[in-house]
Order: sequence, then structure tokens, then C-alpha cells
Amino acid sequence: MLSLLSIDFSATSLHGSSTDIHPNATWKQNGLTVAGGKGRGNRTNQLSSPWGLYVDDDQTIYVADQHNRRIVEWKLGATNGQVVAGENGQGNGAHQLSQPLNVIVDKEGHSLIICDRSNSRVVRWPRRNGISGETIISNINSVGLTMDENESLYVVDNSRNEVRRYKKGESQGTVVAGGNGGGNRLDQLSNPHYIFVDRDHSVYVSERSNHRVIKWVEGAKQGIVVAGGHGQGNNLMQLSDPQGVIVDQLGTVNVADAGNHRIMRWLKAEMGNSGFFWSTPPELNKISEKKNGVLELYMEE
Repeated sequence: MLSLLSIDFSATSLHGSSTDIHPNATWKQNGLTVAGGKGRGNRTNQLSSPWGLYVDDDQTIYVADQHNRRIVEWKLGATNGQVVAGENGQGNGAHQLSQPLNVIVDKEGHSLIICDRSNSRVVRWPRRNGISGETIISNINSVGLTMDENESLYVVDNSRNEVRRYKKGESQGTVVAGGNGGGNRLDQLSNPHYIFVDRDHSVYVSERSNHRVIKWVEGAKQGIVVAGGHGQGNNLMQLSDPQGVIVDQLGTVNVADAGNHRIMRWLKAEMGNSGFFWSTPPELNKISEKKNGVLELYMEE
């Protein structure tokens, strides 16, 4: 059986359609380009500085196509994508996106939720045939977001170095990680970017400036370092500019280690110590070249 994880060439967001990963799974060493890859551009078979992405249950991929100011949907096996939000020029109108950096699908609400960073907002856009969106969170410098099974929305506020949870119907939200200024203490975050929420509602946060992934158990006043945290570097105890993070059913932490062009894995028993390589295929060594495509890496189980 093949399970799927996806990353973009900027090594940013890493959303999984499932977190049930076999403990003995290994990466295939050659990836497949499943979106874009036809050079930088605005045609439907191109992307321009793609950033975050979301993989749906049917392996449809939604890409935050940053410089084209749009969200593009790519069906499995498709050679062209379909624009599902934005592409109406740069601006702050309800029908526009300015700097979309991440996207998730709210299945119950039949909508897309998008981080529109340079407009300092999170917007909700109809999943099908939408011509405009609505702002659901304002005055936020956000990159990472996710949703749990209760439809609570978790959003990273990069400027405030915190993660907030918005239960359905809430407008202010509750701080669930950080919120004590930028820094490297266990009750602080520094340049948080991406998050993962597990089945116990623990929040895992990748911190680009602290070069670590930190776990905040629900209700905790401080976090626990579960990957990296030993300074910036490339040994097995270190990360460099970590971004996307996924945690499987066994508590294994998988990290897109962007600065080192690799995927790292930390077993639950090894947290705080050394991790090991999930994968360093040739494609990941080309991250800095910005190929404007989305790479699919499969795991053999």
C-alpha cells in the first residue's frame, strides 16, 4: 500500500490526508511532480512561488499559489489545475487575495480557509463556484492553520508569536501555544510558522527562529521540545528553518527541514534527542531553485 504526504518546492506547509503511517514505512527516493513544474507563470499548468498546500481524502491537492494570488485545485493525475479562489489581481477586496500562503478545506462548511498574509486576514471562500470570500479573522500575520474534528480552527499569529484556537462561532479565540513574547523559553515561540493538532488536541508548532518543533498539550502553560532545539545545524539532533510538520498515530514527528533540504523523523521515544532521515531525494536538494511545482513523495508500507 502507498500512503501519501506532499510538500512544495519551498518546503513549507505539509498537510497529510491521514496521520496513520506504518512504523516501518520508508520513502521512495524519487518524487513525482503532481502540480505545476512547467516553469514560473500564471497558466493553469503553472505555479509561481507556491507555498502552503492541502491534500484532501481523494488526493486532490489545493495549492496556495502565492505570486499568482490564487488557490489552485489539482485533481489526482491532472495536467492542469483549476482556480478556485482569487486570481482577480492584487488587492484587499472580498474577491481578491494579496499573498495567499496557506489553505485548508473545511469539509463541513464546504469552504476553503486561506491565510491572506499581506492583507493581515484569514478568509473563508466557498469551495465550489465562489466568486468572493469573507474575512473571518482580521489583524493577523498568519502562515499556518489547521482544523480539528470539532471544527475548531487553529491559526498561527507570526507577529505575536502565538497560536490561537477559534471554536465555532468565536471571534477572539484562545491562546493555546506561546503568547508570552518572542523567545526561546518553553513558554515562548519565535517565528512560528506551521502547526499540527493531534487527536488529543495537543498542538505541535514549527519555529523557524528557534529551529525546533515544540508540543503544547491542551491546557499547558509551556511546551515540550519534540524535535530539534539544539541550535541551527545539520546533525541528527538539529534542524534548520523547520517548516511543515505531521505527527502520526504513534506520536512520531515528521518535519520538513527546509534549510537542510530533507525530511526528518523523530520517534516518540527519541524526542529531544536525535532524529533520523525520512528522505533526502535529489528533488529536495533543489528546494532553493524554486521549481514552482509540487512534489509528491510516497512511502512504501
